[in-house]
Amino acid sequence: MPEMKPSRDGYGEGLVWLGEHNPNVVVLGADLTSSTRADWFQEKFPERFYSIGIAEQNMLCVAAGLSLSGKIPFVCTYGVFVAGRAWDQVRTTICYANLNVKIGGAHGGISVGPDGATHQALEDIALMRVLPNMTVVVPCDSIETRKATIAIGQQVEGPGYVRFGREPIPIVTEESTPFTVGKAATFRPGNDVSVIACGYLVGEAMNAAEQLEQEGISTRVINLHTVKPIDREAIVKAAQETGAIVAAEEHQVMAGFCGAVAEVVVNECPVPMRFVGIQDRFGESGEPEELLCEFNCTANDIVAGVKQVLEMKGK
Repeated sequence: MPEMKPSRDGYGEGLVWLGEHNPNVVVLGADLTSSTRADWFQEKFPERFYSIGIAEQNMLCVAAGLSLSGKIPFVCTYGVFVAGRAWDQVRTTICYANLNVKIGGAHGGISVGPDGATHQALEDIALMRVLPNMTVVVPCDSIETRKATIAIGQQVEGPGYVRFGREPIPIVTEESTPFTVGKAATFRPGNDVSVIACGYLVGEAMNAAEQLEQEGISTRVINLHTVKPIDREAIVKAAQETGAIVAAEEHQVMAGFCGAVAEVVVNECPVPMRFVGIQDRFGESGEPEELLCEFNCTANDIVAGVKQVLEMKGK
């Protein structure tokens, strides 16, 4: 049984690491400080933490001002609020001016659980990736979330969005696993089909590949953690070498991660595809595992998608 840990813990660890290594890093919270793990930074650097309250739009504007003064502000709140309620400020104040503001979008996906539809960010990838100048990263576990947070703070000049979740999820990477913004990682080789996933669904893709191996199906698993800028080369290579792709995300399949992968495939190397994710529904309250099953975001759903594309492929 793999170790389980919330990806939000990795975000908090990344903030602390950045705070220790760069005095210009500051953090802003919107009354959800402990839930986003921003309180870990607050405890160590109270003079560099700003509690803005339940005023997300104002928080983004404050962050913009701090960036213009030479600071590197990290904004922390739930993804549904920062991508929805404050989208105009993200678009016009931050992205249009290409300001160096970093956004942590917590509670991503259906696995948030009992908080229900109002708090489950199911549209944030689409809303963030459509914005010019925005970098969008969806890490697969707590280790990768820490690496992504640090990379967004150190290596990305301009707006950045890191999406993470609340519930403990399997750790599928190691400290030595490479992480580079914009560069996908192949977690499992395969020749019959490629499963390209982000976030929580990377672990489910690995489980699906193990099930498929028992049926003699060789499945390549690609962790495409950076939705924008997307690794076109990795997607095209997968399409050319395996001839079929299943894209998987814990998000609406329309305009999100699956759409981003499909845009590359249709332009560069069209092959049979299927999408695993949330199919045009709002979320519901429930236990995370129950919701993942109800909304077809599990390894079994990926297996079903693989069998569909292999039938289309004629294998």
